[in-house]
Amino acid sequence: MRQGHVYYKNEFAGILSETDDGFLFQYDVDYLASVQAKPVSLTLPLQEKAYSSKVLFPFFDGLIPEGWLLTIALNHWKIKPNDRFSMLLTLCKDNIGCVSIISKVIES
Repeated sequence: MRQGHVYYKNEFAGILSETDDGFLFQYDVDYLASVQAKPVSLTLPLQEKAYSSKVLFPFFDGLIPEGWLLTIALNHWKIKPNDRFSMLLTLCKDNIGCVSIISKVIES
C-alpha cells in the first residue's frame, strides 16, 4: 500500500492511501481537534470518517503539475504517465499553496 501524508500549511492534516479498491483520505484526529484546523479542500470537509473514492480525489489530482513541467518531471523521475498517485507522491512535496504531500513507505 502506498500512502502520502497530507500537510496543510506545514501541519500534518491526514493520510491519503492507495488501496486495492481505490483511494482513502482520512483526517488526523489531532488535526481535527485543533481549533485552527481547516479542510484541505472544500470538497473534503473536516470529519472523522474516512473519505473513499474509486479514483484519485479530484482535489489531489489537481495538485499535479501540467504541461511542460509535468513532461520534464515524468522524464526525470521515470514515472508512468498513467500513474497519477506516483506523480502526486513524487511531485507535490513542495507545492504552491497550502497543501503538500509527503510520500510514506509502508512496510508489509
